[in-house]
Amino acid sequence: MKIRSSAPAWRRFFLRLAVLAAILPARGQTPPVQLAPFVTSATRTPAEPQTVGSAVDVISAADLARRQVSSLAEALGSVSGAPLFASGASGAVASLFLRGANSNQTLFLVDGIRLNDPSTDYQVFLGGACVSACDSLEIAHGPQSTLYGGEAMGGVVSLRAQRGTGAATARVSAEAGSFGTVQGAIAAQGERGASAWNFSAQGGHTDNERANNSFDSANATLRLDRQVSGRVAVGGTLRWFHGVYGDPGDRHTNDPDNVTREENLLATVFADVKLADAWTGRAVLGGQDRRFVAESPRTGRATAFTVVKNRRAVLDAQTSHTGVERNRMTAGVTAEANHTRNTGFGDINKKQGLLAIFAQDEWTPRDDVFLTAGVRSDDFDTFGRATTWRATGAWLLAQRAFKLRASYGTAFRSPSFLDLYGTSAFYQGNPALRPEQARGWDTGADFYLPGKRGAVSATWFETDFTDLIASTANFRSVENIQRARTRGAEFSAQVLLPGAAGLRASYTYLEAANLTAGTRLLRRPRHSANADAWHDFGRGVSGGAGVAFAARRRDVDAKTFRPIDGEDYTVVRMYAAWQVSTRFTLKARVENLLGEKYEEVNGYPALGAGAFAGAEWRF
Repeated sequence: MKIRSSAPAWRRFFLRLAVLAAILPARGQTPPVQLAPFVTSATRTPAEPQTVGSAVDVISAADLARRQVSSLAEALGSVSGAPLFASGASGAVASLFLRGANSNQTLFLVDGIRLNDPSTDYQVFLGGACVSACDSLEIAHGPQSTLYGGEAMGGVVSLRAQRGTGAATARVSAEAGSFGTVQGAIAAQGERGASAWNFSAQGGHTDNERANNSFDSANATLRLDRQVSGRVAVGGTLRWFHGVYGDPGDRHTNDPDNVTREENLLATVFADVKLADAWTGRAVLGGQDRRFVAESPRTGRATAFTVVKNRRAVLDAQTSHTGVERNRMTAGVTAEANHTRNTGFGDINKKQGLLAIFAQDEWTPRDDVFLTAGVRSDDFDTFGRATTWRATGAWLLAQRAFKLRASYGTAFRSPSFLDLYGTSAFYQGNPALRPEQARGWDTGADFYLPGKRGAVSATWFETDFTDLIASTANFRSVENIQRARTRGAEFSAQVLLPGAAGLRASYTYLEAANLTAGTRLLRRPRHSANADAWHDFGRGVSGGAGVAFAARRRDVDAKTFRPIDGEDYTVVRMYAAWQVSTRFTLKARVENLLGEKYEEVNGYPALGAGAFAGAEWRF
């Protein structure tokens, strides 16, 4: 059922939000969980959120479990300033437009190494991967290349497996429901003496709604830690994603047998060393092996295969010194070697080396003022050097209950192998390309509720993009010709209410313009919002509801390829759980409760209403 109304879209959204609040009473018994005490993505070092000058969102595994969210894409879609759109149903490729940056201008950092570069796509992983029971998510907004290198023009998403803690625990869960969905998960974590472990695995199948649109997936995450001595700790992580997606294309195509497959494996070993009382070091050695295959059977002709292989080896090392009063200096080096093979357009088979150095100073001139400044130089053996810098400031007021903050930074994105070296009868790459560049700033305020019961934040941001890579006038090559600008406001609230209830909400106003063409950037909604409210009713029963909204965006008609106004949509979900005993819990949820018919990307229908039920056993 498509909801239609003469009222403005924003008014319908807030009306539905008010309904959600009304159905969740303000009474309960279980005390709420406090916010996470540290973040690392904004400074590369552990920092209290109140001392950080950047806008950072934190999503814990416990919060996702409470909301019954296991999809990485759905988890990120609840963040302010991060509209996310999928080309279809579960398992379809998804794109993240953090602060209006393009989908390939946001860096995914996974267990300390980057998942993507210009030649290594993250969209399949984002569309199908799960967030495991041992994961935490941090999203640092704005240009971050000074800390993490290329692709961090819109910001950084950091997905990290957490160290196991406390007595050994385990859990098993299973779920089934609409669209032929069956999925399950197992998890175990704990520590014993100097050793700790954390493991999680998920797998499942869904038919989705369209023909040739099934999705089978498997995810596994493992982290091991060992405290060797009082000064040395070592560990390792292993993360695997497998997905097989029946890809029918847009609703005008309805391909009956096209299939895509992805295998993505990331592994790291790391060491944390206390070199002296005021001097610490950390080193990460990692690798990534990705294989993507698109299979397209053709009547009367041989099946067409496109194979993309990405391999990366990474060494990332940093050291921090706190010997000077009110000062922490961090410096480090990153070295990468990657190899990409792409048998599709251009038949790429290239290697690239990277060597980068960075330094950052964190200075606290007084107890309520926190300043950072940093610089980084990235040297690629394919196109040359890129230098970036960044500065932030935070000022705590009203007995540390109110924070004013600001940041300014630069970032870049290096050209892809296809941009540089691709070749065919109709296309020739351009080895003289320069990296895309961005300069961005933001200013904002955070109000921290008493008793660590939450925070309310507001931010104004603006980012200018130059040297954007686009096709030449005859479409036979590419060059640095385009400019773009994104600006807007982000609002967010994460509040733990009296009586075991809570609210998480975000809203973003975004202006995103292609300054070269004089048009609005595609698929960036002017208004987007997400809210989730929950309540513990006592006696083991809890429930909640969520609503997501997007309005005023441009898209491309999947049939005519002409620019169009994308439709507005509002999607509602509800969930409930009954903890029958300390070891056994029943769960249920309804997605797209009102049966909204909509397309996040024109031509690719999203799923209709669906109901799911499951159980979880803890040991």
